[in-house]
Amino acid sequence: MNEPTSLIDLQPGSSGSIYAIKEMNPILRQRLYDLGVHEGSIVSMKQRGPFGGPITLECNGQLLGIRQKEAREIEVSLQ
Repeated sequence: MNEPTSLIDLQPGSSGSIYAIKEMNPILRQRLYDLGVHEGSIVSMKQRGPFGGPITLECNGQLLGIRQKEAREIEVSLQ
């Protein structure tokens, strides 16, 4: 298994398995969990927004956007 890295470090087109979700607003954490974004889920980085904007992820067949601040709090193991 690869060393965990931050989700923000993934390049567009690459995938990883969520290893851990660090400090995050509990409401946002629950919302991500409801969307299937939790430990063990496979996520794929689709694109980064310009000028520090949100990133687009694919998880469980859904596309979703999250702020880069939250992406830094999600650790992934590269696939």
